[in-house]
Amino acid sequence: MRYRTVLTIAGSDGSGGAGIQADLKTFAALECYGASVITCVTAQNTRGVSESLELPVSNLRAQLEAILCDIEIDAVKIGMLGSTAVIGTVADMLRHLNVPVVLDTVLRSSSGMELLDRDAVPLMIEKLFPLASLITPNIPESALLTGADRCSTTKEEMEETAIRLRKLGASAVLVKGGHMEGNVCSDCLLHRGGFRWFSTEKVESKNTHGTGCTLSSAIAALLAGGSDLESAVERAKAYTCEAIRAGAAYRLGKGNGPLHHFYRFWQISSPPSAACRWSSR
Repeated sequence: MRYRTVLTIAGSDGSGGAGIQADLKTFAALECYGASVITCVTAQNTRGVSESLELPVSNLRAQLEAILCDIEIDAVKIGMLGSTAVIGTVADMLRHLNVPVVLDTVLRSSSGMELLDRDAVPLMIEKLFPLASLITPNIPESALLTGADRCSTTKEEMEETAIRLRKLGASAVLVKGGHMEGNVCSDCLLHRGGFRWFSTEKVESKNTHGTGCTLSSAIAALLAGGSDLESAVERAKAYTCEAIRAGAAYRLGKGNGPLHHFYRFWQISSPPSAACRWSSR
């Protein structure tokens, strides 16, 4: 027996809602063993990112080598990268790894802080798009990646954006529609020359920190388990929506809280037993 393993290459979020922490929670919730390579350490909480420190490229390479020389990996999720040096190193280390790769094109935080140098975007397209089985940009990221002067506002424009991204070298594209107006969240998948739409009602919740990380990680976990791409996207979207819904009633921090990644396993109505509580005695 062995675990189904997924490697996440991304930044660390000490508040636990996004980044490496959200990725590992998602892998575990979907019955995969998660390994991680940290690219950046961020200072962030539910209100936003205040600082980001990129780890030395030598350390990044050492982390990757340590994992890849020892552990068999079934899929890879790539998140926050930060710079051209990191992109080049990741591309060089993964080019001979023949497993599904999901690239979450993290360009800036939801609070507006830049998480990837602007001059690194062309290199991401050149080096990582061809390696990725799927890229998962949201609408603002799609506009930045394609050089559009405005964001998509209709389904037709989202399809046109997906085509443009595909022409940049991506094997498959999932344009996420969470920024669209209305009560429905519709994501557009361009795969094998055709479109498929995945639509769900938007969940009323302020706890949406880490939604993009969670969705891309869920897709990677399901691909690691042998699902085809369309099924993986469909099931990952359902899981993410339920995690948002389950986490809506919780309060963590003073801003946008996290999803409830383990909603399938927690008994919300049951308080911790006395035996499980920490004691200062």
